[in-house]
Amino acid sequence: MSEWAAKRFWENVTADEVEGGFAVHLDGRPVRTPLKAPVVVPTRAMAEAMKAEWDAQGEKIDPLSMPVTRAVNAALDKVATQHAEVVDMLAAYGDSDLLCYRADSPEGLVRKQAEGWDPMVDWSATALGAPLQLRTGVMHKPQAPETLTTLRRHVAGFDAFELTAFHDLVAITGSLILGLAVTRGELDADKAWTLSRIDEDWQMAQWGADEDAEAQAALKKRDLLRAEVFYHLGAQDRAD
Repeated sequence: MSEWAAKRFWENVTADEVEGGFAVHLDGRPVRTPLKAPVVVPTRAMAEAMKAEWDAQGEKIDPLSMPVTRAVNAALDKVATQHAEVVDMLAAYGDSDLLCYRADSPEGLVRKQAEGWDPMVDWSATALGAPLQLRTGVMHKPQAPETLTTLRRHVAGFDAFELTAFHDLVAITGSLILGLAVTRGELDADKAWTLSRIDEDWQMAQWGADEDAEAQAALKKRDLLRAEVFYHLGAQDRAD
């Protein structure tokens, strides 16, 4: 994004079907990534979302106001070129998933974790074919190899655009299972955020809120919701 022109240089923005998908054109010229790769996205919905971002720019370009375009750039310049490595990194969350590490006290926190997380652990076993073992405390204990193999297979099925969104769904929540649940429509990102924050919300209820921590949390939640949007933009009406 740092290589983009600082000032708007175009009049008209279009989203057009091209070979292999859809592209955005600025006065007829195709948008390219920071590494100069041609931008071709899999769905018209994603191209239209990019078009809206470029069309909304004023005299000066503000990359921070273009989350879809930034995600597309990441998918093409980073994720597509190292797909297997990103899959491995994200699949590794399954071996230390947030949902598996439980408190042994106080009783109220133990209950909230069980109420929020047990249904998702059950869902992993039934819907994903990946049963998880629960632990008390924070010391790492590996999951069964067959479970980790199954989880990696689910992650490996994502293309570069889906995997870009999935990265934020997992990294922000700390849970591979919550991320997969969002992609499959079992949860929305707002609910996944709430489940991922059970420990933090408990501490806040006991000791009060911290303004800086709340501000950082708000940014993370914004990015999580954006990731959900980006994932679904890539799943709509794919080009043949």
